[in-house]
This record gives sequence, C-alpha cells and structure tokens, in this order.
Amino acid sequence: MNAGNLQKKLTFKQKVVSKVEKFNRKHKRLFFLGIAYALSMIFCYNVLFYFYRNAKRFTSLACIVLFFATSSSFAYPTMSVGISFATQVNTPVNDSLSSEAVSDTVISDTVVTESDARLAVIEDVDTSLIEEAKDSENPDVAEAEHLDPQKQASLDDILNATGDDSYEEEDSDSTVDTESGTTEFNSDDWKLILVNKQHPIPDDYEFHLGTISGNLRCDERIITPLLDMMKAARKDGVSLIICSPYRDMDRQTMLFNNKVKRYMESGMSYMDAFNLASQAVTVPGASEHQIGLAIDIISDGYSSLDEGFGNTAAGKWLAANSYKYGFILRYPKGKEDITSIEFEPWHFRYVGVDAATFISENDICLEEFWSIYVK
Repeated sequence: MNAGNLQKKLTFKQKVVSKVEKFNRKHKRLFFLGIAYALSMIFCYNVLFYFYRNAKRFTSLACIVLFFATSSSFAYPTMSVGISFATQVNTPVNDSLSSEAVSDTVISDTVVTESDARLAVIEDVDTSLIEEAKDSENPDVAEAEHLDPQKQASLDDILNATGDDSYEEEDSDSTVDTESGTTEFNSDDWKLILVNKQHPIPDDYEFHLGTISGNLRCDERIITPLLDMMKAARKDGVSLIICSPYRDMDRQTMLFNNKVKRYMESGMSYMDAFNLASQAVTVPGASEHQIGLAIDIISDGYSSLDEGFGNTAAGKWLAANSYKYGFILRYPKGKEDITSIEFEPWHFRYVGVDAATFISENDICLEEFWSIYVK
C-alpha cells in the first residue's frame, strides 16, 4: 500500500491535526493560534456533519412545524369588531372604514386605511345592534321581563296567593334568619354560593324551588325572608314588586341563542356574535337567576331597570335595609371592575343575615367577600 492510499484514508480531524503540527513546528511562537484553529475547525465539522446525518429528521420536523403554524387558529387571531392596534378595546367602528374611504385606499387588492391598521373588520354589520348591546349589558334590560305583568308580584299578590294578610302585625325590625351569628363563613354554605362568568353553576347543584306567586319561583328557603322584607318596606310606606326571579337553563339558553342569532343575521361571524351577545345576556349556566337566589325588584311608581331606580324611595330603602333580611345589592356602584357587571340598584341576592350584614358594613361586593373571608 503506497503513501497516497494512506493519505486518502486520513480523517478530517487527522488532516487538521497534521496541518496544525506542521504550522506549529514552523511558528513556535504562534502555538496557541494553531491549537485554536484546530479546535474551531473540528467543532464546526462535527456540527455540520451531525445535521447532515440527520437531514431527514430535521426536514420532517420543519414540515410539521410549518404545517402547525399555517393551519392552527393561533396563526390567525380573531379581533372583535372595532378593535385596532392604535385604539382601546370597545372603541366604536370608525367612519373612515366606509365604502368610500376604503375604495380610495386599495393597494394590490389589500385594504389600507389612512388612520390606522385594523384586523377582523366585519363589513355590512348593523352598528345599531352594537349600540344596543352597549346600552343593555345586563340580562334583565335585554329581556324586558320586568314589563310583563304576569312576571311581577307585589306583596298583595303574594299574600293573596298564600292566604296570609297579616303584614300589618309584623315587626319591621325583625329578621327571620336563624343563623348562629358566627363570623366564620364556609364555602359549603348554600347561601354563599358564588355564581358568575368565572364560577358557573356546579353540575351537582341541588335546586330547592318554591312558588312566590303565580308562575314566579325562587329558592324556597328565601321566600320567608323575602316576604318579611316586603312587609317591612310596606310598613315604612314603600311598595316593592318582585320580577324576574328564577329562570331555568332552557329559557336562559333560548335568550342567549336568540341574541347570537340576531347578531349573526347582521353579518357577524359566530365568535363575534357570541362575544357580543355575552355582553347583553348572561351566558347560560352563569346566571344567579338560574339558582333562584337572585331577585330583581321594582316599585309601583318606577318600573324601569336602570340606575334611576337607586334614587327612588324603594331603591333607597333597599340599599339601607335589605341586609337586615339577608339580601345584598349584588352589583354595587364602584365595583364594576370586580363584578364585570354595571351598577344594578334593582338586583338583590340572598346570602343570609350574617354575611349580608358583614358585606354591607365593610362596603364590599360578593366577589371580594369570597376572596378574603370565605373558607
């Protein structure tokens, strides 16, 4: 075997070492430079050779990543109507997106506005529906159940239905709650259950429904304190009228689906319609009305479910006295960022006298009460 054949069988590493040895013999002062050159060349060679040997594997991995990036929904974020990078959420759709403005700024089949860039702008949407949703974020205003006489009950209606007309003999300062007076609050207490968008009704929740009057129902355990509160208000010259108490899942679902359908008929996608509908009608399974512990209250002189009710004699009496009977103003003013619901001076929730008194004295909402004091 000649020297040429031996030279051909030398590996890349051996060739580099051989060259460095010759270099170091001629330039002894540059010994470290030769060593550094050898190490860097061998390292680069090993890295490149590793990728070369696994070329098929890396090609397959790259194809999988590319497929995921192009097909996944994460690659195409959905933006709500009227949201832009340069504006805040819930900003109304800008008039600059009209058909005339768009036609003036079309470049290579891509719509560009002069003001700012927008994503997921839905064309031909009836903006009046958007304004309607903003004006009626709570479910009760959207449903208008409080305007139906068949879904209202005054104290006289309830007393006539039960055959009890003894309200004049009741002590307005008395409460019927038989709680122990303990200052510890347990999450297992049925009165303290937290129901909102983040805490839907548990699948194993046990309903205890009773009839208030006619077809109006609520949790049977709150009917007595509710009657006592209405009798006390009557004694103080205030007339309270119950409306929109318990609603079952079917009705809540029907109301919500109807809202989604309306928005979709205006040209919205399902997701945009769903998001907008959830601002007007509570998502099924997340409404306090569905467990029968929440009741809306109006008066014979004011039947509108709006902030004006808080300025009426009935609204002021409830704000000052409802806690004595175990009820709280569920969505107080100034707590909107916590409850995610606008101020509703007509919406009252039963939590029991102890909890209601504690919540009222500390000026907190149910979410704050739960996060700090409920074990």
